[in-house]
Amino acid sequence: MDRISRREMNELLRLYFIMGSNNCKIDPQVVLDQAIKGGITLFQFREKGTGAFTGAEKVELAKQLQAICKNYSIPFIVNDDIELALAINADGVHIGQDDASAEEVRQKIGNKILGVSAHNLDEVEKAIADGADYAGIGPIYSTKTKEDAKTAQGTAIIKEVRKKGIDLPIVGIGGITSENAAPVIESGGNGISVISAISLAENPTERASELRSIVEQLL
Repeated sequence: MDRISRREMNELLRLYFIMGSNNCKIDPQVVLDQAIKGGITLFQFREKGTGAFTGAEKVELAKQLQAICKNYSIPFIVNDDIELALAINADGVHIGQDDASAEEVRQKIGNKILGVSAHNLDEVEKAIADGADYAGIGPIYSTKTKEDAKTAQGTAIIKEVRKKGIDLPIVGIGGITSENAAPVIESGGNGISVISAISLAENPTERASELRSIVEQLL
């Protein structure tokens, strides 16, 4: 398998849904199925934080959600847990700045998709040097979903990266909703990443469709 091209990665980032069991009020499998029907383009399994599954329960949920993604041909990314990603043959891994180095992870996962969270220009440039396929930049707006989230910084970093002529695929993350998604794309982002905007929506299909429409109109 070859490394994903930047063009393909840009398209996959349009509506990037991240979720774990503790982000949902109903069955996560139902939420994911509905979100895919609404138009998400990429899914990240992030089973972290208060009330999250661990051990065999985490692995089982990962496999269930992965099966749904496979059914719809949506790539399945695992947050942080490289061993789990390799064990179930996930499509990729997303890591933060406090996780293993991107260079190490790239060596372990081969040509699978590698995403890296970045909060400034230096971290974006290091992610590129280490072999990242995309950067998740944020938090754009304040968020309560991630318990250890840094201070919101708006779209300034995305603008700074693009001003430097860097064409790495970028997805904005953190507190993004239908009301505030547009500036992320207008600043140079290739897509938006959301958790609660879809996972806690009364109708995940409708919400995903609405978010996807906003992104598509601006690209």
